[in-house]
Amino acid sequence: MTTIPVGPPSGPSFFEQLGGHETFVRLVDAFYRGVAGDPVLRPMYPEEDLGPAKERLTLFLEQYWGGPTTYSQQRGHPRLRMRHNPFTVNPDARDRWLAHMRVAVDELGLPPLQDETLWNYLERAAFAMVNTFEE
Repeated sequence: MTTIPVGPPSGPSFFEQLGGHETFVRLVDAFYRGVAGDPVLRPMYPEEDLGPAKERLTLFLEQYWGGPTTYSQQRGHPRLRMRHNPFTVNPDARDRWLAHMRVAVDELGLPPLQDETLWNYLERAAFAMVNTFEE
């Protein structure tokens, strides 16, 4: 008779495999360096300082990948589509977001499997956030 394990998976989380908090901070910092100069994406961040947006994205990604649940404790359920709905997220915005995120992921120098796992999620998430095909 085969038994099915019950409970959390054993072994390190993807968050831990990537290097934990420091890796996600590096990823998000590199991403927002690109966003800061992007004429389409920058206006989507009304705060003069991108620091709060960096913190939110870092906390979200850490939680998603098995790190601390601080994001949900502070902000509740992620509700990504709802939170992005006030902004025009068209294919151009999506592609710009992905271009900046690709640079950021590349800067991490992850092993191929980890890179692919992270990138596949980011790409799916970016496509899911598109809420209009108008300019």
